[in-house]
Amino acid sequence: MDRWPSLKYDEWKDTLATLHLWTQIVGKIRLRLEPMLNHWWNVTLYVTPRGLTTSAMPYSGGRWLAIDFDFLGHRLEIAGCDDERDGFALEPMSVSEFYRLIMEKLKALGFDVRINTMPNEIAGAVRFDEDTVHASYDKAYVERFFRALLQADRLCKEFRAPFLGKASPVHFFWGSFDLAVTRFSGRPAPPHPGGIPNMPDWVTREAYNREEQSVGFWPGGPGAEAAFYAYAYPEPPGFAQADVAPPGFWTDQLREFLLPYESVRTSADPDRTVLDFFNSTYDAAANLAKWDRASLERV
Repeated sequence: MDRWPSLKYDEWKDTLATLHLWTQIVGKIRLRLEPMLNHWWNVTLYVTPRGLTTSAMPYSGGRWLAIDFDFLGHRLEIAGCDDERDGFALEPMSVSEFYRLIMEKLKALGFDVRINTMPNEIAGAVRFDEDTVHASYDKAYVERFFRALLQADRLCKEFRAPFLGKASPVHFFWGSFDLAVTRFSGRPAPPHPGGIPNMPDWVTREAYNREEQSVGFWPGGPGAEAAFYAYAYPEPPGFAQADVAPPGFWTDQLREFLLPYESVRTSADPDRTVLDFFNSTYDAAANLAKWDRASLERV
C-alpha cells in the first residue's frame, strides 16, 4: 500500500471539485444540527480509517445521527441511534443528484433537515439543487486523496500534541476543502478583513477572533498542486522573511508558507519533512509575535 500516493491536480480536478461540493452538503447538515462552538468548530468533518465523518450529531427528541463518507467502499452511510441505517453508492453523479438522494434518505429515516443550498468559499457557485455540471467521481483518485489525508491527519495530531495552550482538534474544513490544526496564543486578534467568496465577513471574523498559528494540508486547486501550509493571524512583522525548514517557501499571493506535497512524498523521510516545516513555521510565528512560549509548550 502506497502511504504517500501521487496526487496531481490536473488528473483529478473534476472529481476534486465534485467531492468538495458533496462534502459541503454534508457539512451544512452538521452546521444545522450542532450547537455553535468558537471558531466554527461545530461544522467540520473528521478523518476516519475509511474516509470522513460528521461524528454523532444531535437531533430533536433525544435522537442522534452520523453521516460518513466511506472512500474505500465508496459509499455514503447514514446511521441513527435507534438503528436507523441507509446510504448510497459514491459514483459519478451530479451535485444536484447527490443533494436529492441524501435529503430523501434522511427524510425517510425521520430526519428532516433543511440547509442553505448555496456553496461557501467558492466563486461563481451554483446552488446544490441546481448544479448538474459537477458530476465526476474517480474512485482511484479519491482513494489516493484519502491516503494522503490519513498521513496529514496523523502528522497534524503529532504537531498538536505537545502544545499546552488552547489548540483546535484536527478539523477537515469543507468550505476551503482542507485539513487544519490551530494553536492559539491566548490573546485577541484584530477583526479579520473578510472578503472570502460566498462567505459573510462576520463568519470569517468569528473564525479568526483570536491570535493563532495554523498548519494543515490542502489537495490543490486551479494552478496549484497539493501542499502542506502554515500561516499566522495576525501576521507578525517579519514573518514572510522567516527561515523555515526547506523545501518550504513563502508565497505573497496567499500570505502563507507552502510545502509541496510532491516534495514530501518523494523525500527520504516524509514525516520529518512535514514536522520540521510545521515546527519551524510555528517557531517563527511564536517568536516574532512574542507568545508566552514557556507557559504554552510542554518541555
